[in-house]
Amino acid sequence: MPGRSWLNRTDTVAGMSGRTQLMWDEAVTGYDFGRDHPMDPVRLALTRSLIDALGLDREVEVVAAKPAGESTLRLVHRQDYIDAVKAASADPRAADTSYGLGTIDDPAFAGMHEVSALIAGQSVGAAEAVWRGEAPHAVNFAGGLHHAMPGSASGFCVYNDAALAIARLLELGAERVAYVDVDVHHGDGVQAAFWEDPRVLTISLHEHPRTLFPQTGWPEETGAGSAEGTAVNVALPAGTGDAGWLRAFHAVVPELLAEFRPQVLVTQHGADTHFEDPLAHLAVSLDAQRAVQVACHELAHEYAGGRWVALGGGGYAVVEVVPRSWAHLVGIAAERAVEPETVIPEGWRQEVFARTRQLAPVRMTDGRWPVSFASWEEGYDPADRLDQAVLATRRAVFPLRGLLA
Repeated sequence: MPGRSWLNRTDTVAGMSGRTQLMWDEAVTGYDFGRDHPMDPVRLALTRSLIDALGLDREVEVVAAKPAGESTLRLVHRQDYIDAVKAASADPRAADTSYGLGTIDDPAFAGMHEVSALIAGQSVGAAEAVWRGEAPHAVNFAGGLHHAMPGSASGFCVYNDAALAIARLLELGAERVAYVDVDVHHGDGVQAAFWEDPRVLTISLHEHPRTLFPQTGWPEETGAGSAEGTAVNVALPAGTGDAGWLRAFHAVVPELLAEFRPQVLVTQHGADTHFEDPLAHLAVSLDAQRAVQVACHELAHEYAGGRWVALGGGGYAVVEVVPRSWAHLVGIAAERAVEPETVIPEGWRQEVFARTRQLAPVRMTDGRWPVSFASWEEGYDPADRLDQAVLATRRAVFPLRGLLA
C-alpha cells in the first residue's frame, strides 16, 4: 500500500501474543497420488527444507495440529462423502468414482483419509490460533486444496481445508471472513461452500474458464440470495503476465476488502500462475507472486486487524517455483521477508539434486524485482483484454456492494 509497509515489523498485532505459526507435520508429505501425478509431495518437503535453509524456522513457531475429526469435516463435507473417502482409504480398489475418487485427477491411495484430514487439521488449527489471538498470522502451505466439494473430490483435492478453516472461524463466532484466492485455477469449492452465506466474501483471480479447469469462475457468478455480491471472480486472459496480474488484483481486492471489513483474511497462494508451470497458461513471475503476498499481508493489517491465515495450493513446477514462492510467503507472514536477491544456500541446492536430479535455482528471484504495474485509478482501456476482464468483474459485483464500477 502506498506510504506504508508491514514488512519486517517488530510490533505485534493488538490483542495477539506469540509468533507467526507455521503449521507442519512431516506426515503431510503422505498426500501422494502416485508416481507421475503432477501433485508431487516433494514440493512440500523441499519447501520445508528451504524454509530451514533460509533460517525462517527460527522466526516462526512450528506447530503440528491434530487431524480434522469427522465433526469438523462435516462443517463442509457430507457424511456419505467422508464415508466414501474412508472406504477408499482402507481399500483403494474400492474407490467410488461417483464421489470423484479413483479418477485420473484424484486416484485413491492407502491412508488418503488420514493424510487429507491431517492437512485439513493444519488449516483449521491455523484459523483457531489466529482467531483466538495465539498468533498474528499462520501459514499452512500444504493446504489450499480449494477444489474439493461438499460431496466429491475434484482437481487433486480430497478435503477442502480452506473452506473448513473458514467454516471453523464462523463456528467460533466470526461474522465476516474474506477469502482471496490467487491460484491459477478458480477457487470453486470454497465459492460453492459459501455461495449463500453473506458472512463470507470469496474473491478468486484465475485464468479464464474458457481455457482452464474447472471451467467456472465467470464474473457473473456473484452468489445467491442474501449472499448476492459476496462471490467475486476475475477471469484473466491466458498469457497474462506480471503487470496485468498485479493490476487486476489491485483494481478489485483492496476496494472490496475496505467495504467488507473482514475480521479475518484467509488467502490461498497457489504457485501455478508462474510462467514455468506445466498445467496452465499465465505468465507470472516469482517476483509478482511475492508482491501479491506482500499485498495480502498489508491488506490483513489494513482491514482485518492483522488476522491472516495463508495457505498454499496448486503449483507443479516443484523445484523451480513452489519452494521459493512459499518460502517467501512464510518469511512475509513472519515479518522477516526474504530479499529477492538472496542467494539460496548450497546445501539446499544439493538436496534438490539428490531428491529430483534437477538443478535448483540460485536466487530467490526471477530477476523481475521490483515489479510494477499501472494503477486502475490512472484510467483503463476498454479495448484491452485484461482491462475488459477487470471491468466485467467490477460491473458484476461492485454495484451489489454499493461501490462504483
